[in-house]
Amino acid sequence: MGRSWRLGTVVVLALGMTACTADTDPAPTDPVVQLGAPGQPNRTLSPEEAEQIEAPKFVEEDVLFMRDMIEHHSQAIVMTGFVDERTDDRDIRLLAERMAISQEDELDQMVQWLQDRVQPLRDGDHDGHGDGHEMPGMLTEEQLARLEAADGSTFDRLFLEYMIQHHQGALQMVDELYAAGGGQESAIDQFARHVESDQGIEIARMQEMLAERAS
Repeated sequence: MGRSWRLGTVVVLALGMTACTADTDPAPTDPVVQLGAPGQPNRTLSPEEAEQIEAPKFVEEDVLFMRDMIEHHSQAIVMTGFVDERTDDRDIRLLAERMAISQEDELDQMVQWLQDRVQPLRDGDHDGHGDGHEMPGMLTEEQLARLEAADGSTFDRLFLEYMIQHHQGALQMVDELYAAGGGQESAIDQFARHVESDQGIEIARMQEMLAERAS
């Protein structure tokens, strides 16, 4: 997605760490190396400079991202819940099952992330995106009703089209998180990159499945 270079200080542990036992001296302090910009050399920080380094903290944009993504994932789980009773297509059923499992697991991770940082799952003072349908990729009530009423090959096509739309919205939300200055904290950066990778792979697969069913 063309992330711009984000300068930062990365702790690089020296190789060959010496074990510390009761009969030996403590291992020397590992050097801390600041990565340079592309084309620029790295620089070893002094002990005083290293002590001033702090890991990036979460910001309000991270909290809002997690809250919105919880709602986003919840709708995807509703969509996968329609599958079993509306299609016999084995590939669609397997895809939906995998999606439901992964998104339920990610829901648990997002709730835990907010709880660990003593953040409410919803903010009464922040309306966010209203009913959620203004979030990128979210289906409208009319689209959900259309999907729920369909079956057979019509359902298969709608499910793939709508889930591609939904996943693309999630990728946009990740882009917006970084553009707003969020995603610097290690845990949320790792989570957002996982969403980006996982849903990007699923989009490609669903596009293939949609093309196969159109031929």
